[in-house]
Amino acid sequence: MVAWGAPCWFSRTAISFSRSYSPGTWRCCTVALSRQRRFSRDDRSVGAARAFAVETLVEWGITARQDDIRLCVSELATNAVLHGVASGREFCLRVVADDELVRIEVRDSGCGQLELPCAVVDADEEGGRGPLLATALSDGFGVTAHAPGKTVWLVFKAVAAV
Repeated sequence: MVAWGAPCWFSRTAISFSRSYSPGTWRCCTVALSRQRRFSRDDRSVGAARAFAVETLVEWGITARQDDIRLCVSELATNAVLHGVASGREFCLRVVADDELVRIEVRDSGCGQLELPCAVVDADEEGGRGPLLATALSDGFGVTAHAPGKTVWLVFKAVAAV
């Protein structure tokens, strides 16, 4: 078992130059930055996941949309802890960035599907606003099913600082 907050995979940007079909022209191809870490099914994991995402974005020079991303990581991690991870298992947070987009993914082994509430939530309800808030703040979202589990992902338009 991997220790709480231990890294499970990491890669850096790779840049390669190649000659295109037109003689004398060059183009640059970049590979997306990607970092992920596993977290235990524990309340402390939500804050640790949030900190991991922000530290990653700061290291990569991405300052745009940090508050939105931090809040959404918190919501997805909370759902993974409360609903998506079987007892004794972990969830994995992955942050991916390319030239213009940041994608956050939370993968867990739970069998439940992400259910988006309607746009109006009863004021007396204690929960159910997290997925609605996360999808409203992001520029795209989705769920990828696995056997077992699922990955819930959100995309944000956020350009790295120059």
